[in-house]
Amino acid sequence: MTITVSEDSQKVDNRKPFADELCALAREDDRVVAVCNDSVSSSGLLGFREEFPTRLFNVGIAEQDMVGIAAGLANEGFIPFVCAAGPFLSGRATEQIKADIAYSQHKVILCAMSPGMSYGELGPTHHSIEDISWMRTLPDLDIIVPADEGATRAAVRDVVSNPRPTYMRIGRYRVPDTGGTVLAWQRGRAAMLRDGDDVTIIAYGTTVSRALLSAQELEPEGVNARVLDFRFIAPLDTTAILDAARTTRGIVVVEEATDSGALGAAVAMTLGESTHRVPLRVLGVRGELPPTGSNDFLLDYFGISDIPGAVREVLSRE
Repeated sequence: MTITVSEDSQKVDNRKPFADELCALAREDDRVVAVCNDSVSSSGLLGFREEFPTRLFNVGIAEQDMVGIAAGLANEGFIPFVCAAGPFLSGRATEQIKADIAYSQHKVILCAMSPGMSYGELGPTHHSIEDISWMRTLPDLDIIVPADEGATRAAVRDVVSNPRPTYMRIGRYRVPDTGGTVLAWQRGRAAMLRDGDDVTIIAYGTTVSRALLSAQELEPEGVNARVLDFRFIAPLDTTAILDAARTTRGIVVVEEATDSGALGAAVAMTLGESTHRVPLRVLGVRGELPPTGSNDFLLDYFGISDIPGAVREVLSRE
């Protein structure tokens, strides 16, 4: 199967399908509850609050309490969805996530809303670029980053059907369909959106549609690019990484995150511990906190949007 997108494709803010699916599942399962930090509107929970007023716990701007309360709810058999802006959930409550969720293995779904650099002009305090690196250090914590509406709905259904300690990014700005409605959802497995034998582009979340557009842009140059959607950062699909190293001539990792310790670092470690060595390039936030500017400006500023250039550079190293 080959997925294609265009600049004119219909785009969806993933917070809406997240909220719609959460409400649908809450109608079916009384265990589903939501906990937030005075972020009912920005997390898309207005409809949930209206339909389930006794199942929404708004703790105010108290992120550490928010995670602790969710752990207590999980201990009593509920399935809590903790919804908060990504930087405040991951930054302010890291200790509680470590001790109350990962270590204690409470089945809480931590939902980082508006992650990456989607807050744009609000600046470094509101960007969530370190969260993947931080959360990857915690054993037994799933990390999920759905790329589009279909994948978001599948992810929400999956964590209710099979609840586990989970950190999930829910994107803020509008993205096109990248195959989430037709490709099977499997825990710990990357999805191949298009095959190719020249280079592999690994992306997740908001960068997946950009990876597909870049692969299409490279086709007239005779570059046949494989695109992998790493919807699970943990557990990590090392099989897909090693297969890419065996069957393509280079790998480019694209992420709206710091390149210190996030998926690019995981790919580099996987390759370094194997006998399969190919040129690798990681496009991410490097060397500084993001300046103030729109999301598109910031992706350009850090070179994250220049995926075709990174592919050409990787292939030139042979």
